[in-house]
Amino acid sequence: MYKISVDQIKKLREETGAPVIRVKKVLEEQKGDEKKAVKILMSEGFEKAAKRAERETRSGILSSYSHHTQKVVGVAEVFCETDFVARNELFQNLGKELAMQVASMGEKDFEKQDFIKDPSKKISDLVKDVIAKTGENCKIGRVMQIELGKDNK
Repeated sequence: MYKISVDQIKKLREETGAPVIRVKKVLEEQKGDEKKAVKILMSEGFEKAAKRAERETRSGILSSYSHHTQKVVGVAEVFCETDFVARNELFQNLGKELAMQVASMGEKDFEKQDFIKDPSKKISDLVKDVIAKTGENCKIGRVMQIELGKDNK
């Protein structure tokens, strides 16, 4: 059996949201190869996310982002299953990232957009990551970009 460090487990746990025991087991199976372990854990998380897609989302948050020029604002409505997750730092951060995205890139085809901070990810991938890490279904509601002096109806 391969010797796994606590730091490795902690790092992968934070990155994937997988349970500690599962992280340890996958790391041992992959002989400490963190890249392979992350790939496996993330795919398992995405499979779980797909199973949660039909669960009802009744809680959530509204997040806003104001551009430094104060001439453009983005607003994102994000839903989850419970108020507990709505207050979670991961979920709160998702709302902030989505509001910033809509302020920068607009509303059109929002979930299909490349994430401005990491073009290798789509906006829908950000949501799937949070679903995998929190264990709850999460959905994007309304998104809106408001620009000073522009008719936003």
